[in-house]
Amino acid sequence: MKNYQPYVVIIFFLVISASYILGFTPLIIGVAFLLISCIAYAYYAKDKKAAKNGEWRVPESTLHMLGLLCGWPGALLAQHQFRHKTRKASFRLVFWIVVLINVAAFSWLHTPDGRKQLKVIALQAQNIAMQHSNSEAVISSVLLLTEFRDR
Repeated sequence: MKNYQPYVVIIFFLVISASYILGFTPLIIGVAFLLISCIAYAYYAKDKKAAKNGEWRVPESTLHMLGLLCGWPGALLAQHQFRHKTRKASFRLVFWIVVLINVAAFSWLHTPDGRKQLKVIALQAQNIAMQHSNSEAVISSVLLLTEFRDR
């Protein structure tokens, strides 16, 4: 099963989508994973190009931080597509620990305590938007991204 990476990413985004559709998480969770994954993918592409050209490289700590901040799906796809960062065992170990941390945190959001904390954070974001923004578009966007679907 050499080319498993795209399937892992597809399955994870299907799980995130189901979580939203079933009302467990707000839309912002999926949006965060998608946006930060795109950024991580771009950083891996930049690092691969720099490696080929003998230029300044992106620090591994930056790549790991992007993975930790929900960007691991994009990082995994970039590793697969560019065949980058796939041989260094120490990097791979840290990468998969980051993935496990993300999956554990996402799973925790589905527990009563996790859901409660997520709802508190979503409500705080909504309150901040309503108190500090004069833009109806900003307020509407924040409400859309942080609302939970009815279960």
